[in-house]
Amino acid sequence: MYDLNGQDIIVVGGAGYIGSHVCKMIAQQGGRPITFDNLSAGHEHAVQWGPLEKVDLCDRAALDTAFKNWSNATAVVHLASSIEVGIGEKQPAEFYTNNVVGALNLLDAMRVAKLDKLIFSSTCATYGETDKMPIEESDPQLPFSVYGKTKLAIEHMIQSYHKAYGLNYVTLRYFNAAGADESGLIGEEHDPETHLIPIAMQAAAGRRKELTLFGTDYDTPDGTCVRDYIHVNDIARAHICALEKFEAGLSKAEINIGTGDGVSNLDVLKTIGEVTGHVVPYVEGARRDGDLSKLYADKGQAKAVLGFEPIHSSLENIIKTAWNFHNSRWQNLEN
Repeated sequence: MYDLNGQDIIVVGGAGYIGSHVCKMIAQQGGRPITFDNLSAGHEHAVQWGPLEKVDLCDRAALDTAFKNWSNATAVVHLASSIEVGIGEKQPAEFYTNNVVGALNLLDAMRVAKLDKLIFSSTCATYGETDKMPIEESDPQLPFSVYGKTKLAIEHMIQSYHKAYGLNYVTLRYFNAAGADESGLIGEEHDPETHLIPIAMQAAAGRRKELTLFGTDYDTPDGTCVRDYIHVNDIARAHICALEKFEAGLSKAEINIGTGDGVSNLDVLKTIGEVTGHVVPYVEGARRDGDLSKLYADKGQAKAVLGFEPIHSSLENIIKTAWNFHNSRWQNLEN
């Protein structure tokens, strides 16, 4: 993989789930990750591979100061967003402020700092509901959720800044991030937790009574949602590939980051049982606002443009590494 050769890379949201894995991989590839994070959702203990600037994207003056503190940085990775789909439907003002206003402040602070390389963490939720699978980057973007709408608004802003100001960018449309670093040091720890795999593991371990399957009447083979789960370390690798392509002259790209395989919620629960030896107790519930029936990626552009292919993302490895992380975390909490 690409040698970052001592570069400082600013990782906005580097204390979060994906951000901490990106930071670790930047360090492994010879760079220094500089975490910008307000710690509203991230965790200070996850910042282990470079310095931390406690800064909020909605505080423009503080943001400008933070960029001055790290004036040798060569690129920015933007991962700081409100992400919980159901919360976005109930609190859209918070989502638009944090995601869209925050991103606009970041783009303008980058202009002032004369930083012209950005990797943006977007989402497959920008595509919205569609029967066409797998999803290609050129497919219509008609987001159904507030979360998806905020991410699409940021994509449009970035495209405008590229055209008007020469911003070089790679937008990575993640599908479902899952798994954890094999070390067990970092992993998924949202509060509140709303993602299927960690909740299912809590239920399997007896740390909650049961899991609620939100919707069992979707137009899918078993009636539950179908998603494309990609290991968080593969997502981190995609960022390194993007940094390498900047050096090779890439100026703009929108890329799906997924495996190309759809897995149902019931498939996930079955695999957790097989890998861990613990059955996941569950009950059926109503659909959640903003959830789509199925989403999985066409991964051709990731390979063609970035030279990226997932290597860690078998469902069994995702479950194994996530289980290892959660067990380690639970033991630490109890000691």
